[in-house]
Amino acid sequence: MTASGATAAADEGLVTAVRGETAGAQAAIVIVSREPAARETLRRELSKRYGADYQILACSRPTELKPWMRDLRTAGLPVALVIGGVGGQDRDGIEVLSAVRAIDPTALRVAAVGWGDWHSVRSVFDAVTVGSLDHWVICPVQAPAEEFHRSITEFLREWSSQRGGGFEPVQVIGEQWSARSQELRDLFARHRVPAGFYDAASGRARQMLCELGLATADLPVVLLRFATERSALVNPSNRQIADAFGIMTPISPGEVFDVAVIGAGPAGLAAAVGASSEGLRTVVIEHEAVGGQAGTSSMIRNYPGFSQGISGAMLAQEAWWQAWAFGTRFLYMRQAEALSGGDGHHLLQLSDGGVLTSRAVIIATGVAYRRLGIPGLEDLQGRGVFYGAATSEAPAMRGRRVFVAGGGNSAGQAALHLAKWAEKVTVLVRARSLADTMSDYLIREIGSAPNVDVCYRVQVAGGTGIGHLESLVLQDTGSEERRSVPADALFVLIGSQPRTQWLGDNIARDRWGFILTGPDLPAGTRWPPGRPPLPLETSLPGVFAAGDVRRGSVKRVASAVGEGAATIPLVHRYLARPPARRGLGSSSPAGTPATGIQAAAFLRSSTWPAALCPRLSH
Repeated sequence: MTASGATAAADEGLVTAVRGETAGAQAAIVIVSREPAARETLRRELSKRYGADYQILACSRPTELKPWMRDLRTAGLPVALVIGGVGGQDRDGIEVLSAVRAIDPTALRVAAVGWGDWHSVRSVFDAVTVGSLDHWVICPVQAPAEEFHRSITEFLREWSSQRGGGFEPVQVIGEQWSARSQELRDLFARHRVPAGFYDAASGRARQMLCELGLATADLPVVLLRFATERSALVNPSNRQIADAFGIMTPISPGEVFDVAVIGAGPAGLAAAVGASSEGLRTVVIEHEAVGGQAGTSSMIRNYPGFSQGISGAMLAQEAWWQAWAFGTRFLYMRQAEALSGGDGHHLLQLSDGGVLTSRAVIIATGVAYRRLGIPGLEDLQGRGVFYGAATSEAPAMRGRRVFVAGGGNSAGQAALHLAKWAEKVTVLVRARSLADTMSDYLIREIGSAPNVDVCYRVQVAGGTGIGHLESLVLQDTGSEERRSVPADALFVLIGSQPRTQWLGDNIARDRWGFILTGPDLPAGTRWPPGRPPLPLETSLPGVFAAGDVRRGSVKRVASAVGEGAATIPLVHRYLARPPARRGLGSSSPAGTPATGIQAAAFLRSSTWPAALCPRLSH
């Protein structure tokens, strides 16, 4: 086919799509390139794999891209990906793709470069770093091009997860501006459970409630549609929802675990994967959502092994599947409320009234964002004021004025994600600079985002709103001068408050509440004779701490994962000692798994540094 013929065919395909005559297509993938061969190769490969679900359009003139996307949107066909050539005849390819954000902020911009065009690859990397592009891919050279399609499938999955819609195994009926409704939307989003939300004031929601016989029920109502016997939960607690999913194996009375991990953030999940893969009987207790704070990050670009970036929720889900596959047990929507040791075991009092017994404990409860403590704003939580990234709320920010309070990586990632929908995003930072608290790649990307501003040396001092946030009071941290600004939403990601309030005096902490471990333990700490505390071991023998909850930790996902993994050789070493030498009293009762020999064998063959795993003596 000639170049003019290909263009005519593409235009005809566009007209067909706009007229709504394309059966089955739910979204569009648009190719834009001046090079006929590259354009045709991309069109052919994409059509073969995705033509049944996506309308594949190839545009030869970049100037026509904007009207094409406008017409597609008018026809009700959203654009999932815009794949543009970079290099060769498409020397302005990055600029063409960058302009897509202003046309459709939700469409992912993907650069397609030829194999061996290293100059273009370098410029693409730079563009991704500053946010001008979302992803990149090497143009397919021959069929089948599995590596190419692996990337495209990942991009489509990312777009689909951000957009929502489709299959709804869970439906939530509640008030639109309700703190509990927002909490549930965020909870399901963080667990990557597709959930549809229906405003109780809408006709559709009223009809659903009538059909369920719940017209006068307390809200919210959660409908579970995936089970054989569908059930409706009326104003349920998080624990009731978790139990209704039926994925937890009950803990038998008298059951003893080798390792209890408290918290399912990056550190806790890494510890669970390591422990269960080594044959230790492992249980994880999580009171909120798998992934912790990291699970709310829309895109993490500096985690090793994911050159295209990965969302925090996806990273957490993959680690959760991995731990579960190795045999880790999970207790959801439960909190550890007390910890004590004796008779060779540790006892964990849980919020549901149960008691869990384990031979070793890893505390990985992470940190919580500090509350503002401003009455007028606390009353508006879930109605324009949100703690954390609340990624499920981002699409509702379309055309709104949004503020993000915080100067760390989580705040930067939230601001960039919200900027896809919001008219303007303003990041409020107490410090004079972001350099000490945020990764350089995020600072550069924020600096390049046209609708993201940063205000330094400012803090939130107040706010107003009737039923929903309407304005904020901002205070200069130097002059203390105050000013009022219109605001539709505020996302608060400030400070780190360790989740250690439940711990008693037997776990040493610093004045901020972070857990002290190893060489940081205070002088005079009572300890079993004959051994010093292990690295990452707390002031209670056999209890370890990892991740953000520990004093001196690096507040990054990769560091938390490393610490979580590093606890397992230490746990092995601890369990290899006779109970009397562990510092918890008498020997273990009958029926407790004998892991001492396994631990000794593991440590003798381990490649961990000698500082963590010195050779055991017999």
